[in-house]
Amino acid sequence: MPIDLTTELENAVESRRNFAIISHPDAGKTTLTEKLLLYGGAIHEAGSVKARRAQRQATSDWMAMEQQRGISITSTVLQFDYDNYQINLLDTPGHQDFSEDTYRTLAAADNAVMLIDAAKGLEPQTRKLFEVCKMRGLPIFTFVNKLDRPGREPLELLDEIEQELGLQTYAVNWPIGMGDRFQGVFDRRLQQFHLFERRAHGSRTAGETVVNLGDPRIEEVLSQDLYYQLKEDLEILEEIAADFDLAKIHAGKLTPVFFGSAMTNFGVQLFLEAFLEYAQPPETRLSSQGEMPPTYPEFTGFVFKLQANMDPKHRDRVAFIRVCTGKFERDMTVSHARTGKTVRLSRPQKLFAQGRESLDVAYPGDVIGLNNPGVFAIGDTIYNGQKLEYAGIPCFSPELFAYLKNPNPSKFKQFHKGVSELREEGAVQIMYSPDEFKRDPILAAVGQLQFEVVQFRLQQEYNVETQLEPLGFSLARWVAGGWEALEKAGRLFNTMIVKDSWERPVLLFKNEWNLQQIEADHPELKLNSTAPVGSGLQP
Repeated sequence: MPIDLTTELENAVESRRNFAIISHPDAGKTTLTEKLLLYGGAIHEAGSVKARRAQRQATSDWMAMEQQRGISITSTVLQFDYDNYQINLLDTPGHQDFSEDTYRTLAAADNAVMLIDAAKGLEPQTRKLFEVCKMRGLPIFTFVNKLDRPGREPLELLDEIEQELGLQTYAVNWPIGMGDRFQGVFDRRLQQFHLFERRAHGSRTAGETVVNLGDPRIEEVLSQDLYYQLKEDLEILEEIAADFDLAKIHAGKLTPVFFGSAMTNFGVQLFLEAFLEYAQPPETRLSSQGEMPPTYPEFTGFVFKLQANMDPKHRDRVAFIRVCTGKFERDMTVSHARTGKTVRLSRPQKLFAQGRESLDVAYPGDVIGLNNPGVFAIGDTIYNGQKLEYAGIPCFSPELFAYLKNPNPSKFKQFHKGVSELREEGAVQIMYSPDEFKRDPILAAVGQLQFEVVQFRLQQEYNVETQLEPLGFSLARWVAGGWEALEKAGRLFNTMIVKDSWERPVLLFKNEWNLQQIEADHPELKLNSTAPVGSGLQP
């Protein structure tokens, strides 16, 4: 490798940080995302979803339905620069009905930020997503949010993380007061008190007063009880808390914890600066050719997300590519691992939610958008040099099933196109009856909201009204041996046989009891709760 490319890649990797934010709904994830963009200079005024006094929407929530309901229902990529770092922020849906989109996005992340509501502590969706991060060995940074409201004791929250997640904690900063008396944080990293000034709805960066440890002014600006409570808490922390260990952070065994309020901007900038210092740069990834360091000279990447109609005027389809190794350059030609075809990567785009701008180069850790004329599927690997594939991304077992019907035959083309494009992007799993006379697609979802999104988007983006006909099943299992194994098993009772988008057999069951009955009657039939990977290596 030429020495100048080696140095170029090393410098690019060192200056990049890539992370996803995970949380339970309503913990404040979209608000925190907005405030990180505000401090990063990517936007000049934050638009909170909850407080739309100026009728602004959050930058990350670009879809019409997200703006109407004030929720995040699709992953978004937001790229911005801060303090000589290029940051790729992968914003994920908080709603549990869209957890599969979150799983796919975490496959492209190098770090995870776990957002916790100070009053509620760990919640079910946070625990579920933590397990995915743990499986992938991602470093996890914890931001305890909403300190400007009454909440649980900080020490109690640290204990809950340690006991329930088996994750050691290190408090990087410590709150001064809570609720109405929340005045700021003590930064243990820099040994400084940061006292914040409240701003209306936190739409602009918070003003702050910084006082160094040992400066007698602190007793003038802080009330005596808050000052002594802080001193007591810090003494307890020094006695019982784990030591700071960067290697343990990168191994996903120790989480740095930050306290603050995204709504009022308290502690957001401190978190961002410490995160950039502690987070791991783009990591080595496992492929069919072994471990691939980001400085490997040939370009490689994989598709982790597809999105239709980000620009409704142009009916576009965008593939989100995570760059893993080498240097991406506009108009380069690459090999497509699944099909063996050669693909020219023209018109690459830098992504910022719905907004995009063209780019010429990208490096490991970056996410680029490519127009997708039906070439890419989720999990596909593209590469230069020796053939390799990265681990694919599996589909998970859906729990709700319904026929999607088109009551207007004159809209057949739009209906077929909409269903095909939404299936490609993984908005919902789509299955079909093996009976050729039953042509209605079967929507298979984790939650009811997925159905609503599909119908909404078909209406908004393709001008097609649809009807749902629910099916009375709650479990799906893929047949390990394919159609041949299914034929050998003979007749199955209380099940429905369908095929997925890859023409593979799937069995639908009414309940767990039905599933157990089939497994007992047909021990030779091997059933899987996740789909075999369609693209890439089986993880």
